[in-house]
Amino acid sequence: MTEDQVSQVPDVAPVGDERTWAMLGHLSALSAFFTFVGCVIGPLVIWLVKRDTLSFAGDQAKEALNFNITVLLAGLGLWVITLVTFGIGLLVTIPLGFVLFLGWLVFTIVAAINASNGVRYRYPVTLRLVQ
Repeated sequence: MTEDQVSQVPDVAPVGDERTWAMLGHLSALSAFFTFVGCVIGPLVIWLVKRDTLSFAGDQAKEALNFNITVLLAGLGLWVITLVTFGIGLLVTIPLGFVLFLGWLVFTIVAAINASNGVRYRYPVTLRLVQ
């Protein structure tokens, strides 16, 4: 759905199952603690499975997917900077990586709480790659 389509959908308060799946769409990104790309795979699976049956859950999983792709690209950019500078860039990339990690963790938890309450959450500074 495009943002115009989302605004045309009547805002019916999502109920139990839909809110739970929406929250899981955000929290599934925490699987990155087990596998590096898990932050993308978890929301992707939930979005693919629930996008047609539960609109709120599908929307929130897509939002989580876009955010985690953005964070993954930012982390990859920090890694490239480190390689290009032959490790000297670590003086900059380690603190920035720490800030990126904390921001990812905080925004993921805030999004999960909002989804659990039935509120559509939009992550700040996110590339909308998956439409």
